[in-house]
Amino acid sequence: MSERTAAVLAVVVVALATTVAGSFGLRRARTTSDFYVAARAVTPRWNAAAIGGEYLSAASYLGIAGLILAYGFDMLWYPVGYTAGYLVLLALVAAPLRRSGAYTLPDFAQIRLGSPLVRRVASLLVVVIGWLYLVPQLQGASLALGTQTGAPSWVGGLLVCVIVLVSVVVGGMRSITFAQAMQFWLKFVALLVPVLVLVGVWQHRDDALGRGHPVAQQHTVVRLGGATTVQVPADETLRVAGSVDGRRVDGAVRLTAGVHRLGAHTTVTLERGDVVPVLHGLPARDNAAWLRPMGSGSPHPLYATLSLIIAICLGTMGLPHVLVRFYTNPDGRDTRRTTLVVIGLLSGFYLLPTIYAALARHYVPDLLLTGRTDATVLLLPGRMLGGQAGVLLSALVTAGAFAAFLSTASGLTVSVAGVISQDVLRRDGAARGGREQRIRSFRLAAVAAVLVPYLLSLPAQRLGLAAVVGLAFALAAATFCPLLVLGIWWRGLTDAGALTGLLTGGVLATAAVVSTLTYAPAHGWPAALLAQPAAWAVPITTAVMVGVSLATPRRVPADTARVMVRLHAPEAVLAELSAHRSSR
Repeated sequence: MSERTAAVLAVVVVALATTVAGSFGLRRARTTSDFYVAARAVTPRWNAAAIGGEYLSAASYLGIAGLILAYGFDMLWYPVGYTAGYLVLLALVAAPLRRSGAYTLPDFAQIRLGSPLVRRVASLLVVVIGWLYLVPQLQGASLALGTQTGAPSWVGGLLVCVIVLVSVVVGGMRSITFAQAMQFWLKFVALLVPVLVLVGVWQHRDDALGRGHPVAQQHTVVRLGGATTVQVPADETLRVAGSVDGRRVDGAVRLTAGVHRLGAHTTVTLERGDVVPVLHGLPARDNAAWLRPMGSGSPHPLYATLSLIIAICLGTMGLPHVLVRFYTNPDGRDTRRTTLVVIGLLSGFYLLPTIYAALARHYVPDLLLTGRTDATVLLLPGRMLGGQAGVLLSALVTAGAFAAFLSTASGLTVSVAGVISQDVLRRDGAARGGREQRIRSFRLAAVAAVLVPYLLSLPAQRLGLAAVVGLAFALAAATFCPLLVLGIWWRGLTDAGALTGLLTGGVLATAAVVSTLTYAPAHGWPAALLAQPAAWAVPITTAVMVGVSLATPRRVPADTARVMVRLHAPEAVLAELSAHRSSR
């Protein structure tokens, strides 16, 4: 069986399995509550697996291994932060948010502050964060399908959009809950089985990583699409067909250590033992530096690491597709149980991409030349094993990759579509309309929720998947984290304070995100501050919310005491109070 045939079959199987799993939820998706929050009846085990399914996105499945391959030790903070973020969520937000009775984050903002304007701003931020998070999922799908089958770059993202729309439009949250739970276990197995095989093979080879620069382990032909600037770590003679530093070449070329310009469609042939040139912009470090903390080559690495930790740990509680999951639990206690199970599942999963990255540094170093490090997980099994074993394991990781794209895209689509349908498409007549009209609005919103990020993914610059998702975390941390923490734990928060803080954090973080994705300084503090804005944006937003709220004490909602009791009192106490009022 060829690699292309196996990859296509893997994608087809995942698509069919997703549709079948979604059909179990479809049988019970009869109410509006089913569409938005699965009737708030999802058990902790099912919900934890579903959260793991949608949380482990392209950034987790492909991006982390690619970042560690390129940047080394410092990138281990990504999986640590992704998991630790749920500890913060568990301690500060999970149970009170479920007790609020909201469907979405904007719902919570209005319940807590009673301000339609704050709700509208929160809705806009949910859509922006959702779209920013969706773009790398669609780009990852294009990368995976293009790498494994040679399909055009627009096909993978379109395929994900179509499958997601079928699942979401037909059954809503009820439908995708079962699909996402299945997809988590598919992703876990798809990474675990190849890791066990590859580590076993590696142990029987005399293949130490070494302390020098990465070198090719076999004859490898690298074809560059566009003009590329590379760093050559040491004087090297390579076979090159194309253009080097503006001159045409075809044969052995002596490249001195330093920066060189390779023309479009140039072919570089690496033989065993050749030191691999590194794409300019990636650190051309030897393996010893790659294994050291603060050896990533980033400007001001200590600040970058600390800001990244802040963004991921605090940003988790502001991700709309994560929070909407907690609305599906029956009560606050089950929400806490769900979060604990999620932490266990994520801890096991995130061990695996690190192993792929360490092996790829030895067996797939040519990805440093092309910059396509996000393909690490996809290419490693075939490169290490070859033959039918390599083909089958590559097909398995391809199946897991598409499960990652589908599960995360489904969760994001539901969260964004829920906000668009309630706050954009809803009018007075729609608000009074029945179930069919509300569900029709939800379905129309789902189309918009995937169409815009798909169009953005086509011409977008191919940045690292995990890096783009990290920027979405930074935006969530700078906006929704202060709103949730202060809204849940401080009675003095006012609508004016929340509104000013959301606008401040949104503008600051969005400006940093846009500058990073388009044009950003390459060196110095400006580059570090724009690439990792959470460390300064979160304190500024929090200070603005607190300061403006203290300056407007008369704007504290009159029912704040009642809402705070609702957020923090156990469900049993609330039920007794309600029964007591009814008896009177």
